Amino acid sequence: MTNIILCGGNGTRLWPISRTLMPKQFVKLFDDESLFQLTIKRNINFCDKQIIVSNAEQYFLAKDQIEELDIKDIQSSFLLEPVGRNTAPAIALACFSLDSDEVVLVSSSDHMIKNQTNYENVLSQAQEFATSGYLVTFGITPTYPEIGYGYIEADGSDVKAFHEKPDLKTAQKYLSMGNFFWNSGIFCFKAGVFLEELQRYSPDIYEASKRAYESAKKDDIIRIEYDDMQNIPEDSIDYAVMEKTSKVKVVSADIDWSDLGSFDALDAEFAKDENGNTLNDKLIAVNSQNNFIYAKDRVVALVNIDDLIVVDTPDALLISKKGDSQKIKDIVKELKVRDSDLPHTHLTVHRPWGRYTILEDKKGYKIKKIIVHPSKRLSLQKHFHRSEHWVVVSGIALVTIGKEESLVKENESIYIPIGEEHRLENPGKVDVVLIEAQVGDYLGEDDIVRIEDDFERL
Repeated sequence: MTNIILCGGNGTRLWPISRTLMPKQFVKLFDDESLFQLTIKRNINFCDKQIIVSNAEQYFLAKDQIEELDIKDIQSSFLLEPVGRNTAPAIALACFSLDSDEVVLVSSSDHMIKNQTNYENVLSQAQEFATSGYLVTFGITPTYPEIGYGYIEADGSDVKAFHEKPDLKTAQKYLSMGNFFWNSGIFCFKAGVFLEELQRYSPDIYEASKRAYESAKKDDIIRIEYDDMQNIPEDSIDYAVMEKTSKVKVVSADIDWSDLGSFDALDAEFAKDENGNTLNDKLIAVNSQNNFIYAKDRVVALVNIDDLIVVDTPDALLISKKGDSQKIKDIVKELKVRDSDLPHTHLTVHRPWGRYTILEDKKGYKIKKIIVHPSKRLSLQKHFHRSEHWVVVSGIALVTIGKEESLVKENESIYIPIGEEHRLENPGKVDVVLIEAQVGDYLGEDDIVRIEDDFERL
């Protein structure tokens, strides 16, 4: 069985922890593991292959986190989308790469499932239905009247109807009836059966996805062309297929599942102290109860505060009442209106060659700490609006400026003029750490002209 892992979400509902270049599925929230890594580990007993569907920015995050797990005997491949078109096209593109009889498990990369035993029992049942030619959806046994999920109405394993997100009164009714389930977004079916049903009920998506796949670049990675992806109609698997097909089955899944779609949901996954506050060694709480605290760098002190969400990151502080965290998406919208980088990046940004941290960013200058991993190098590039001064803190850097190469050692520096082609490389066996001082009238990350790049980012 092949696990198709969908990594397209940006996780804006968990801002400022989750951002476009580091969405929630890759943030290491649980014992130094990410939800993406937990997804892979959860399914390795059933799936000997996995196709990770992501955008180009997330490819290197996913690749690095797979390598960290050091799991043997599992084949990983990637399908890169230049732009998201929702789940139906993403799944179709992955299925086109497989044999029609291959059973696939479609899972989101950002869900939490804590009852592994029940999950594997449910997955076995789903695999049996899928082998018989059904499209299987996992229906989560509801534990309270949630209004943020869609519902599946079932008669045994048969689906009677799909229902949109209800109001509270309707959700309470669904809960009392006993045959309604939360729609989890987890699916199991043969690749060929899904494509047949997609062609039958959403032929425009099928045909456009087929054309996009056939014209894609295929080596160790399947890269979809931008124009081809843009031409695929945008739709979810639910609307495009599952709500229309007669071949659908539902398996009841009492698996302790959460999509962690809000800080209220995330709060339930963290240990609490005797006052109901998140256990956190950065927290000092005086006469304060039932608060969710996420802080790693600074001390958070509370006095006479109850029922708040406090999320402290190096460049943004979020404070919200519990129960209102779904409104955080409105903050992200406002930040985008203000043309802020805060929805997009953290101060520390991961790159395929390593990472950088912005130490100071003022008008006319920016200071970064840059870490380059062994045997990695940045693109050959130039800038039109800034010069750069590099000071090596540790390691040995191989620096190319124009046609000249220089080895820059610890406590040595080098200057790169505006407009000069240059490249930074780590030829050694330990990380190169350096401080970069940029000076210029424009210091945006888009002032990079890449001439050569090991990671195909031209």
